[in-house]
Amino acid sequence: MIDADRTPWPDVAAAFDRGAGLAVLPFGAFEQHGPHLPLGTDTATAAEVAGRLADRLDAVLLPPVHYGDTWNTAGYRGTLSLSTATVTAIVVDLGRALAASGAGGLIVVNGDWGNRAPLYAATRLLIDQGVLPTVTLDHPGMDDAIAEVRESRAAAPGLAHADEIETSIMLRVAPDDVRRDRYEASYPVFPSDFGTTPMQLHPFSASGVFGDPTSATAEKGERLLEATVEGAMAVLTDFVASIEHERSRARDQSSAGGHAAGLVDR
Repeated sequence: MIDADRTPWPDVAAAFDRGAGLAVLPFGAFEQHGPHLPLGTDTATAAEVAGRLADRLDAVLLPPVHYGDTWNTAGYRGTLSLSTATVTAIVVDLGRALAASGAGGLIVVNGDWGNRAPLYAATRLLIDQGVLPTVTLDHPGMDDAIAEVRESRAAAPGLAHADEIETSIMLRVAPDDVRRDRYEASYPVFPSDFGTTPMQLHPFSASGVFGDPTSATAEKGERLLEATVEGAMAVLTDFVASIEHERSRARDQSSAGGHAAGLVDR
């Protein structure tokens, strides 16, 4: 793995020339996670997964994007949200820059639910316009792991925010940033169209907690992270193989062309 943020450019360029030449981008958010977790929780999670993937794939790890589309939690002070168009534009611009730098492909590791739509839109644009092979990962494998480790009741189907799940991950990734003395449970009553209609969350929970963090452990966090990385590796199998195949074919064609030119020159 190459940590691009701490590496001179010739080494990053050389890494892009090897194998699939992959870049891994953690895309996080800056939003409230209750009174006990930091605003950078989603970024920390995305960065941890991205780092593990970059290590497994011998890829270039890019610095994380610390802000995302967090409109649904914008009612909590301290949350800083980007528009959906901005999130999409950031990835498209970075994808173009990576292509110009010779990267073979881009893997975006999403850290927040609100980024899903704009990140997939960016992925589609980069693919449709032939800029760079790109894939967005949205916690593959984590749902099954959540079902295995969860002891507390979920606040709503598919909702895990400042609860046992996210707190477990942060206890593994950044335990010193978790305020255990501030744990509290919150189980709001949601309207029947919750999850299908866009709505902000602050009217439902004053604390910003949705669920119960008290049963969180670092061991659970590690199991969740491991499952997510393994799920991501399974998703990426064909993506990586396709890039490696195309790059190998391009090198072979370039080499054949060079030999032919040499024969003509003689």
